[in-house]
Amino acid sequence: MFTGIVEAIGTVKEFIETDTSDVGGYGSSIVITDCPLILEDAHLGDSIAVNGTCVTITDFNSTDFKVGVAPETLRRTNLGDLRPGHKVNLERAVAGHVRFGGHFVQGHIDTTATILSITPDGNAKTFWFQPLDSSVLRFVVEKGFIAVDGASLTVIDVDETVRKAFSVMLISYTQDKIVTSKKQVGDTVNIEVDLMGKLLEKQVTLQIENQLKGQLNSTLGGLVEKIVDSKLRQLK
Repeated sequence: MFTGIVEAIGTVKEFIETDTSDVGGYGSSIVITDCPLILEDAHLGDSIAVNGTCVTITDFNSTDFKVGVAPETLRRTNLGDLRPGHKVNLERAVAGHVRFGGHFVQGHIDTTATILSITPDGNAKTFWFQPLDSSVLRFVVEKGFIAVDGASLTVIDVDETVRKAFSVMLISYTQDKIVTSKKQVGDTVNIEVDLMGKLLEKQVTLQIENQLKGQLNSTLGGLVEKIVDSKLRQLK
């Protein structure tokens, strides 16, 4: 579990493609350096978010660390595009004594998104992102949380019909602390929507299915039913 508060920006030192076809698979590793804060208390097997993607430390020394990247991770994220010299957001798994300043971030990327535009607004910048999988937009709400390359940000606007995109604003302080501000139009970012939205959708779906079967009897189910009925009356 992570908070979406980026701790450090690291530099990709090496991207290693590993052919393991003889044992029925294929994988990669990434070596990351320029991150002394991350290495202060690193341990083998630790979880760490690299551009918002939860990966495992498989080796480390006094100057850098290595993580393993599974084929599914390469398919779902932008980690496969990384090359030596690229900068990445880094965050260690949350500890019990840490102030929780962002939101609950799993490190499980839902999709990537393309930067459509970057517009200065005073000393801030507004970014519009178009998700590769536009279905995730149903979980993106104005003033809600979203993780972009692992950074916890606030959604400014959502356009589900024309651009099929959403926007966030980066204040000047945040621009200095995350890699997204250095990216250009056309570049990709990793997107993780707020977990609460996905859980709520599943719960509502289950309750509707149970209602159709005449099995709605839980306290939560009753609450969901009231919310759904109220919303349906408003729409009518």
